[in-house]
Amino acid sequence: RAMREFVAVLDYGSQYAQLISRRIRECGVYCEILPHDLKAPELDSMHPGAVVLSGGPASVLDKGSPGIDPEVFELGVPILGICYGLQLTSKVLGGVIERGRSGEYGPALIEIDVPGRLFDGLGERLDVWMSHGDHVSVPPEGFTVLAHTDTCQVAAMADESRKIYGVQFHPEVAHTPLGKEILRNFLYKIAGLSGGWSMKGFIEESVRSIREQVGDSKVICGMSGGVDSSVVAALLDKAVGPRMTAIFVDNGLLRASEAQEIRRTFTETYPLNLDIVDARKRFLDALRGVTDPEEKRKVIGKTFIEVFYNEADRIGGAEFLAQGTLYPDVIESRSAKGGPSATIKSHHNVGGLPPDLKFKLIEPLKELFKDEVRLLGRELGLPETIIERQPFPGPGLAVRILGEVTAENVEILQEADKRVQEEMAAWEGYRGVWQSFAVLLPVKSVGVMGDERTYANVIAIRAVHSVDGMTADWVKVPYELLARMSTRIINEVRGVNRVVYDISSKPPSTIEWE
Repeated sequence: RAMREFVAVLDYGSQYAQLISRRIRECGVYCEILPHDLKAPELDSMHPGAVVLSGGPASVLDKGSPGIDPEVFELGVPILGICYGLQLTSKVLGGVIERGRSGEYGPALIEIDVPGRLFDGLGERLDVWMSHGDHVSVPPEGFTVLAHTDTCQVAAMADESRKIYGVQFHPEVAHTPLGKEILRNFLYKIAGLSGGWSMKGFIEESVRSIREQVGDSKVICGMSGGVDSSVVAALLDKAVGPRMTAIFVDNGLLRASEAQEIRRTFTETYPLNLDIVDARKRFLDALRGVTDPEEKRKVIGKTFIEVFYNEADRIGGAEFLAQGTLYPDVIESRSAKGGPSATIKSHHNVGGLPPDLKFKLIEPLKELFKDEVRLLGRELGLPETIIERQPFPGPGLAVRILGEVTAENVEILQEADKRVQEEMAAWEGYRGVWQSFAVLLPVKSVGVMGDERTYANVIAIRAVHSVDGMTADWVKVPYELLARMSTRIINEVRGVNRVVYDISSKPPSTIEWE
C-alpha cells in the first residue's frame, strides 16, 4: 500500500461493514475492510489514521464470539466501535455488558449528554437506527457516557484522552440521517485526518503503480464491454498505451448485438488497442451438459483464460492480465476467516482463476465500489453510454439461463432480454434502475396460442434498485410497462408462453438467479 492516509475497518460480520467503508470514502478518506483478528503489530505496520470496529451478528457474551487483539487499543490510534464494536471495546477494557431483556431494533431518539467532538454541531437530540440485543450497563474506567436513549443508558461513550469512542447505533445507514456527519466528526475532528481521497488522485496513483508493475512488458485486458473492464482498459491505456491490448471475447453469451456495439465504441468513439475474438462455439461446447451454477462460472472462467493464453501467444510478450475485479467481488468471495461474513458465490474473475495462472494479475479497481468506478470512468473521459451501462455478469447470460446453456436457450433469452432492455430504457424511471434483465427458467408451462395448446418456456423479469450491488430492492415497475414487456415477449419470442416478475430483495435473494 502506498503511504496514503487510510482508515482500517475491522469486520465483525456486519451486513453493514461495506456501508461503513463507503460512508468513510464519501467523507473523502480512503478506507479498507480488514479481518477482525488482525494482530496489533500488523495493523500498526499499515499506519492507519483511525480504526473502526464494525457491528456484527454475534453476542460478545457468547463463547467463541469474534474478538480483537487487546494491543490494538494501545496503539494510540483513534478508534470508533459501532454496535458490536462498542460492546467489544467495553468488554476488553473492563466495562460491564448485559444481555438485553428486550432488544432495541429500528428508529430511536438519542439524547446528547456531552455535546461537541463526536456530536459537534448536531444538536441535543438525534434520530438514529438501533439494532442490538446486549447493551453496555457500566462503561470501562476512564470512559464518559456521551448519549443515551430511554432504554439504552450508553448510546455513545468515549475515553477522550485516548481517542477511543463507541456508539450503540449505526451511523452508516440512511436511517440515521446525520450519521455521515458523526463519522465526519470522528475522522476530521477526533482523528485529525486531512481527507483528499478523490478519483483524480486515484488515477495518478494507479498510473504510477501500473507503470512500475508492468515495466517494459505487455498487458492483455479482459474486456467485457461493461463499465468495470472498460474503465480498466482506459486506465491501462493511459498508463502504458499500445502495450495494452484489450481483448473482447465474444463468448456467445452476450446481450443481442453487443459485439457490434463494443467494436463501434472502442474503435470510433474511444479508440483503444482492441482485439475481438469469436469464441462462441468454444464456450458453448465447454458448457454442454453443465447445469450447476458454480460449475458454470468455473467452466467459463477456465475457457476465458484459455482464450487469453492463445491471444497472449499471438501478441507475444504479454506477461500481465488486467481485469475489472471490484471491492464487493473481493469481499463476497472471501469466506469466514477473512472476516465472519459467508462466501456468497465465487466471482468468475476472483474464484475462477486457476492456481497455476501463467499471467501476473493487474486489478486496479479492486479497492473500489461500483459508483466510484463510474466516477473514475467520467474522470477518464469514457462515453456515458459505457459509464451508465447496467452491470452485466462476467459469465454473461449463462447465469441467467437456469439449467443447461444451449445455442437455442441463448437465442431465446437474448430475444426476450432485448425486449426488456428496449421497454425499460424508454421508461422515465430507467435512470434510477441498477439492473433490469430477463431470466430463462428451467420449467415449461401449458398455454394457449391461436387456439392451440402450447407447452413452452417461462421468462422471469428482474429489475432492482441498488447503490453498490451489496443490497438491492425490487423495482415497483408500472403495471402498464410490465404488461407491454410480457405481451412483446410472448408474441415476438418463439418458444415462450409465460412471463413472471421477480419481487425479491437482496438479501435474502441475490440479484442474479445463479
